[in-house]
Amino acid sequence: MSQSPEAASKSIRQALPAQVWALGMVSLLTDVSSELVHALLPLLLVGSLGVSMLMLGLIEGLSEGTASIVKLFAGAISDRFRRRKPLIVVGYGLSALTKLVFPLAGSAASVLTARLFDRFGKGIRGAPRDALIADVTPEAQRGAAYGLRQSLDTVGAVIGPVAALGLMFWLGVVQHALWFAAIPGLLAVMVLVVFVREPEQIGAPAGKRFSLRDWRQLGKPLWQVLALCTILGLARFGEGFLVIQGRDVGLGDRFAPLTLVLMSLVFTLLAYPVGLLADRWPRMRLLMLSVLMLLAADVALALAPNLYVFGLGIALWGAHLGFSQGVLSAMLADVAPKALRGTAFGVFHLLSGLSAIAASVLAGWVWQRFGAPVMFAVAGGLSLLALLVAAVMRPTATAVSST
Repeated sequence: MSQSPEAASKSIRQALPAQVWALGMVSLLTDVSSELVHALLPLLLVGSLGVSMLMLGLIEGLSEGTASIVKLFAGAISDRFRRRKPLIVVGYGLSALTKLVFPLAGSAASVLTARLFDRFGKGIRGAPRDALIADVTPEAQRGAAYGLRQSLDTVGAVIGPVAALGLMFWLGVVQHALWFAAIPGLLAVMVLVVFVREPEQIGAPAGKRFSLRDWRQLGKPLWQVLALCTILGLARFGEGFLVIQGRDVGLGDRFAPLTLVLMSLVFTLLAYPVGLLADRWPRMRLLMLSVLMLLAADVALALAPNLYVFGLGIALWGAHLGFSQGVLSAMLADVAPKALRGTAFGVFHLLSGLSAIAASVLAGWVWQRFGAPVMFAVAGGLSLLALLVAAVMRPTATAVSST
């Protein structure tokens, strides 16, 4: 059930834990680094290296899928040893170091290798970080906590493409601009090491081995949310396709990073307010609204006759992320058993990763064979399916709302 207005108002007035703010700053700096790379990498692959759209989809899908598969094991390990921070440090550190490899990449294979290691780092840190936020945050503030971290994360996602745009104007060469991505990545690791602390006791008893029997303890409400997340993941392909579409509708190579700037700006502006709202309203209602936004974005991008309609589609895509990402994390934290939070987030990221692989490879194949409008139409159909599934789950919305 949702909180009373009085309880929600009190939770909003309370300060969020310092660890949440610190992890938010780490996410901000890391996303500056990562999104700088993501804004330029499709141009390097499709332009300089001449790879096909199918290969772009394969690289996007395998990279994100690798991260999500690793998150399953990292989450379970953090539950077993009741330690989250060491895995988080290793994950962010590995991602920071791989940023030094991208400027040296001379083939699609080398880019794929670097992306896999970068996303491997993301996989190591993701589930333990999300579980740590649940560990240190009162239940009545989880929507706000995940919304804040997501909002700060997407501030970085705005700064990164803007930095890419400025570096391209200054340097004019993608490989030269990519060197600068390592700086904020290394700063993120420093902030993490110095400012993030974790509780003394978390998760399961020390040394407890994860077994298949633990899957049964995750519970039906959690599996319902996971099923919906998987279908929704199939409707969202890699953001590299949005960059290439922006280039093709008139932005060109130099202005193509503006696609991610607009998307991330809308995402940033909405993530924290929606997180606060998720502590007062049924979370499933907000998630269904986000799916409607994704469906509208796909329609706009499929039809896009000019940059104005394209910009509307990108803004709606960003709004969908703002209304869904933090809300999904809060929903999972609500229904996950305390001793298996890391595992629960790991399963979530695993299923998200598998759907990301399928979505990006499918998108690349459809674009290459039938064109961009058909690809966006297919994504719209999958969004509609996710909306129907959410509507069927509506009677169980109280199981995934704040309590």
